[in-house]
Amino acid sequence: MGLNRELDGIFVVSLEQAVAAPYCGMLLADAGARVVKVERPEGDFARSYDRGADGYSTIFAWLNHGKESVCIDLNEPEDEAVLRAMLCKADVFLHNLAPGALARRGFGGEDLRADNPGLITCEITGYGNSGPAARKKAYDFLIQAEAGLCSVTGTADSPARVGVSITDLSAGLTAFSAILRALIQRGRTGQGIDLSISMFDVIADWMNMPLLGHRYFGPAPQRLGLTHTFVAPYGAFEAADGVVMISIQNNREFAVFCDGILGQPGLASDPRFGDNPDRVSNRDALTDIINAVFRKRSRDDLIDALEGAKIACARLNEVSDLSEHEFLRNLPLEFAGQTVSVADLPVRSDAGRRAHVPERGEHTARIRSEFGRAT
Repeated sequence: MGLNRELDGIFVVSLEQAVAAPYCGMLLADAGARVVKVERPEGDFARSYDRGADGYSTIFAWLNHGKESVCIDLNEPEDEAVLRAMLCKADVFLHNLAPGALARRGFGGEDLRADNPGLITCEITGYGNSGPAARKKAYDFLIQAEAGLCSVTGTADSPARVGVSITDLSAGLTAFSAILRALIQRGRTGQGIDLSISMFDVIADWMNMPLLGHRYFGPAPQRLGLTHTFVAPYGAFEAADGVVMISIQNNREFAVFCDGILGQPGLASDPRFGDNPDRVSNRDALTDIINAVFRKRSRDDLIDALEGAKIACARLNEVSDLSEHEFLRNLPLEFAGQTVSVADLPVRSDAGRRAHVPERGEHTARIRSEFGRAT
């Protein structure tokens, strides 16, 4: 028996846009919750991120499958009443609007729990919900820069952003885990709570490795492209017809590598390479030795030999290679009468995936009728 709609019966109202909250909402829907996506009348602006699916956004499809969509204008009293009626019955209220925007309209957690004591609210902000942090506008790559992530990403010549929306996705994943904890706690206490997830806080936590390097065994890690700051050999090496990635984490693996791959067993006892800190200090010399051997062999031959020796290795693939990768599990989604194929979620479920992607306001009439306002 595996996971199987374990959140069945949980009702989530998600006033969401862009990536972070929608990703969290999608995970909740995949776990079996009923997730109603509340959109402005013009729709979530993520619907226009791309036109890859015959004019519809494939990125939106990935982030929003399994949900219902209702369009609500909070400036309209009748629409506001619909949202309040939904929240009276909801288990979770998820949103990523500007800090304080909903509380000013009377949609703060304390106000809502006057009618629904078990309601769990979860807001996702850029930097926090009070003081100067609440006033600072945030987008994914700006937080990457503010939190120092770009300073350890890229090459020695130039910093770079991580090539995926890592602060959005990590915040959405953190919010998902926090909501699950809150649901477990509510099962014991009967009381809902307010959760606030800051994207900056999440990525600062994920930055602990370079942060601790700076504070305790510095200097701070430098940008080294595909090379690790304090592990060697680790990174990209030159085969005869391409690049091979290797990662050697301990002295036992290094000895196996020197003997079975490089054909130089004595290298493991060379004082320059005896331990990882020594190998890092003499990284350039070690890289030259490895490249001299690797350049005489094809990439596929090296990969076979490394895997045979149980040395961690990989090819330096393009996105096109990922698209055809033998390990990739694909998930077909249904969106506007067509199929969009995305990489499947990593956590498998016996129930199967909810593959339908809602069109803008697709469920508005039914939800307005359900929650007290006929069309």
